[in-house]
Amino acid sequence: MLERPAILLSCEHGGNRVPGEYQGLFADAQPLLDSHRGYDIGILPLAQELARKLGAPLVASDVTRLLVDLNRSKGHPRLFSELTRHLPKPQREQLLHDHYLPYRKSVRHKLEKLVAGDGAVIHLSVHSFTPELDGRVREVDIGLLYDSRRPAEVEFCGLWREQLKAALPQLRIRRNLPYRGSSDGLVTDLRKDFTAQQYLGIELEVNQALPLSGGPRWQLVQRELVETLKELLE
Repeated sequence: MLERPAILLSCEHGGNRVPGEYQGLFADAQPLLDSHRGYDIGILPLAQELARKLGAPLVASDVTRLLVDLNRSKGHPRLFSELTRHLPKPQREQLLHDHYLPYRKSVRHKLEKLVAGDGAVIHLSVHSFTPELDGRVREVDIGLLYDSRRPAEVEFCGLWREQLKAALPQLRIRRNLPYRGSSDGLVTDLRKDFTAQQYLGIELEVNQALPLSGGPRWQLVQRELVETLKELLE
């Protein structure tokens, strides 16, 4: 793994807020905003808790992904949703200028500062996913996503998975599920600009059934995510 890395947290889909100037586009879309399409349900409090307990910087957005998806590359077909992709080009460019680019620049700026000071950074991008998609139940509770071509990421996720399995034996801890860690995303873009010696990019994916259930079980999961990550970093 990277030697004595710093850590940076990000949360691209933390909320479903619609800025005032775009309220008209979402006048009849509240059910969609409240669904997994609108944001990553339950994940922002976890990202905030991880940042607090680890003493790590967090870059987070509470603006709905239906406006513009901060975790998609420019030009990706799902960068804009069905509610915004048909806007005139100047309005779409304004969305990028006001929301997408500032977020991306903030993450990159913090990474550059950490790399300059510590030499290496673990970037943990925190997400949640819907338990069922297109009629298919996802057999995953916690997913650790990484690029299999980067040995440090493979090692880190392997070790974290073993610790989580020991701490939470009732949960299904999977690697590169429910998505592949090399798929389009913020972490994937950043790997192009930082070497494997400087940058270890991991996406944490949590099944939304866990935060939605609440109670002692979710509290335990959050606590063990924090504690196992702290142990691994130490």
